[in-house]
Amino acid sequence: MSKNLEITWANGELVLDSKNTNYSYGSLQRILRKGLDSIGFKTILKMEHILVLGVAGGSVIKTLTEEIKFKGRITGVEIDPEIIKIANSYFNLDKISNLEIVIDDAFEFVLKTKNKYNLIIIDIFQDTTMPNFLFEEFFQNRTCFLLKNKGIILFNTMCLSDKDNLRNKKYLESVNTELYTARTIPRVEEHNELIILEKK
Repeated sequence: MSKNLEITWANGELVLDSKNTNYSYGSLQRILRKGLDSIGFKTILKMEHILVLGVAGGSVIKTLTEEIKFKGRITGVEIDPEIIKIANSYFNLDKISNLEIVIDDAFEFVLKTKNKYNLIIIDIFQDTTMPNFLFEEFFQNRTCFLLKNKGIILFNTMCLSDKDNLRNKKYLESVNTELYTARTIPRVEEHNELIILEKK
């Protein structure tokens, strides 16, 4: 996976890209920032523990710590140790004192973790494809179970086809609306749709 990633300069800043998509910084940072903005920086500042599934270069973590000035705990889960080496070398991820990085598969991690989180950010791609498990009801239920009271899921998805749009629609239809409110921020940077679930 990581052998296809490259670090380049864009508008005076380093970005991490795969062949077809931006992995960190660049447009991806703008997309997730929009989601965080929609949740509200003040709301985020009051949180105790944030889980990031899919760290890549760590741009969302930088938004949390540098822009929002989040001081609580951040746990980042990334399957690829090479990406974390890149993130540490180029983006100083290892200098963030309130961040713990776990090298693990996101699916395995959510099954094992004993913690509950105020915010779970799901941002997992293999180039432009998303693993199917992310949209399965089991995974949705499990991530929802890991939310603290009034917890929020921010799920970054990519919609490149009608099939993808349908997949997102099905995901939203399976949300238990008695327990959660669901909303979307469609067409962020053309192909991304953010799904936000909030525990009532």
